[in-house]
Amino acid sequence: MTQHHETPPLRVGITCGDLNGIGIEVVLKCFEDSRMHTDITPVLYANAHAVSHHRKALKLDDVQFQRVNDARDAVPRKFNVVNVWEEDVAIEFGKPSGQLATYAIKSLEAAAQDLASAKIDVLVTAPIDKHAMQQAGFAYPGHTEYLQHLAGGDGEVLMLLVGDGLRVGTVTGHIPIKDVANAITTDRIIAKARLLHQSLLRDFGIVSPRIALLGLNPHAGDGGALGSEDKERIAPAVRRLNDEGITAMGPYAADGFFGNGSYKHFDGVLAMYHDQGLAPFKALSFGHGVNFTAGLPIVRTSPDHGTGLDIAGQGVASEGSFRAAVWMAGDIHRNREVYKTIGVNPLQPQKREKERKEG
Repeated sequence: MTQHHETPPLRVGITCGDLNGIGIEVVLKCFEDSRMHTDITPVLYANAHAVSHHRKALKLDDVQFQRVNDARDAVPRKFNVVNVWEEDVAIEFGKPSGQLATYAIKSLEAAAQDLASAKIDVLVTAPIDKHAMQQAGFAYPGHTEYLQHLAGGDGEVLMLLVGDGLRVGTVTGHIPIKDVANAITTDRIIAKARLLHQSLLRDFGIVSPRIALLGLNPHAGDGGALGSEDKERIAPAVRRLNDEGITAMGPYAADGFFGNGSYKHFDGVLAMYHDQGLAPFKALSFGHGVNFTAGLPIVRTSPDHGTGLDIAGQGVASEGSFRAAVWMAGDIHRNREVYKTIGVNPLQPQKREKERKEG
């Protein structure tokens, strides 16, 4: 008789984020739903007392968790809390975290270490106060740069916002607008587009991705009348990408591209700078979008919102985006496993495309 082995639940590591913000609140609300535990073992890196404080203050007493000292001891399909520190901390909802950022750093470092040693399978990060983190000694602009450093530091990564079938990456990140034009080069655009293309294949299981590139200037430069970058830097990148076999189109005027729904015809969109991509994305998908870091050897996602200090402790924060981040981390992890299999068996892409078309 054939034996059927049960697939072990995915071990999802979760950082606590800013203790004065809504991070732990959305985590608790997410796993208040017992259905979230069907295929998942959540592991929150924090402190049992801090989690209990949030639970009591927010009247989420029905949320039960297992206190463990090591992620290896996490109880399958139960909500687990790894004690990263032992001392009690003074949590003040809605106030800038200040020295409490030290605990957000401890949480991130412990989770990243366990991810590297395969104690957890994927990582979901709760929002942090980047300024407070740096004041507390964190040497990186944010989660992405820290994880990039741990992965070797020499490879490109791409911030990708995902939701409602929309996947938006940016060529430049958190830099001043005045520096954007100089930071955009044909080679940089191509490097980011290659990352997006590879992520669409490997992380999202899209067989033949179509990528749109947005123009930098209003009306994509209007033939050079409103700037030359679109014609001299972006258009050549589009041509070279197609020469490589990557289906890329553009540059498109960003306002019309989102306004008339053109984005629906593409699997991925590459914006030239932060707000050009994130403003329309959040207008269309805020509350259930996910921030995913493409190009890393590990899977890391996060919700599409910040620390929410203005609503912290009030019990009104929505867990929708955090829940989506958990599900997406699992989906990407599984897609990567399938992608590895495809690399071994060249017949698999045809089989997967047939199955996709059949529903």
